This record gives sequence, C-alpha cells and structure tokens, in this order.
Amino acid sequence: MAVIAHLRIPADAFELGRILRLDPGATVELETMVPLGEKAVPFFSVSDEARESFEKNVRDHSAVDRIVEVSRHKNERLYSLDWDVTTDDFFLGIAEIGGQLLSATGTTSTWEFEIRFQTHERLSDFQEYCADASISLEVGRIYNPVRPGTGMWYGLTTAQRETLIRAVEEGYYSIPRQVSTQDMGDALGISDQAVTERLRRGIETLVTNSLIAMEAEESEAFQRVS
Repeated sequence: MAVIAHLRIPADAFELGRILRLDPGATVELETMVPLGEKAVPFFSVSDEARESFEKNVRDHSAVDRIVEVSRHKNERLYSLDWDVTTDDFFLGIAEIGGQLLSATGTTSTWEFEIRFQTHERLSDFQEYCADASISLEVGRIYNPVRPGTGMWYGLTTAQRETLIRAVEEGYYSIPRQVSTQDMGDALGISDQAVTERLRRGIETLVTNSLIAMEAEESEAFQRVS
C-alpha cells in the first residue's frame, strides 16, 4: 500500500542543497521537476528578497550549466536549473527506489520533502539507501494512501484547508454550535455563502482523496490476491 512520507535533511547533506545556498531567512520552493532525456530539470520559485544572492550562489557552482529566469509573479520569480543530477545521490536514490517527489522547500539549513513510495517497504529501502550514502535523513509524518498527486493535504486548496481548520477550532461543528458561517465570513472577509461552499467542497475533496481512495485501493488489492 502506497505511503507519503515527510522527510527532512540538512541542506549540506545533498548536492542540490549545497548548490542552492541561501541567505538567512530566505526560502526556495521546488515547483516541479521535468524529465528531459537523461536529465531532470527542476523549477524553483524564489522571493525577490532572496533573488540576488540565489542567482549568484547558483551560477558560481561548478555542477550548474545554466540557470534561467522563466517568469515573474508578484514578489516571486520562477527559475529553471540545468544541473547534473548524476552528482546528487539523494535524487538518484529517489529514482532508484521508485519514489515520486511531491514537494520540496529549502531554507538556509534544512530541506523538507514530501515523497510518495509504493509501499512502506520501499520507504524503508530508501532510508537504508540514505544511511549507506551517509545522507542524514529524518522521517516525520507518514500519511495514508491518497490519490496520486494530492500531496499531504489530500488535494485541499489553501483556502479550503484554512476554513476547515477554523471551523473545527472555533466550534462550528460543536454541539451546541459556537460560531456561525456569518461569523467566520466576517473574520475571513468573505460571505457566509462562500464559507459554506468552501466547507462543502473541502469535505468532499478530503473524503474523496482519503477514505474513498483508500477503500478503492484496498478493494483492488483484495481482487489481486483472490
């Protein structure tokens, strides 16, 4: 049964972390990795505040062939990085074990990853691989199966997630109810109808990508065995 693991490693423990050296307080987020022939080209979003030092540090690294600014949006810039992935044992291990990289965020000292593995055993294999490669790896939360690509938040948008959390924490689902959709709408700056719609869509997405997806996967597994 597939699992999604939240992993944390020091920035200096893998090649890409050493390439993307960041100033204190800066962060970089991996948007996607696009396979091109034998290469995997990563795309990163970087805030304008970190842009100058980010570009300089990356261009000065010997493993980088080219860095390209792809687009700008508000206070962030998107870059593509032409880099020799064969020098990075961490990413080679992900490919070797058959993991699917869902997200990655880096700071000056630490990177956090969400990676989907086909089974718990594959996750254990990856941990053993990292230990053999002297890559310091901390395994955080491990999530139950969800639909591929939905990530640790089960496909919820940021707005849906924040509204659901607020509803639970402020007592919308308590008996008796402690807060109304109008109260929540006033706090969020939206209408009570918009709050109701967010809750409805959020619950539907959460159930679809967790309970229903798990039930379907278990049913398929049972059919394969029988």
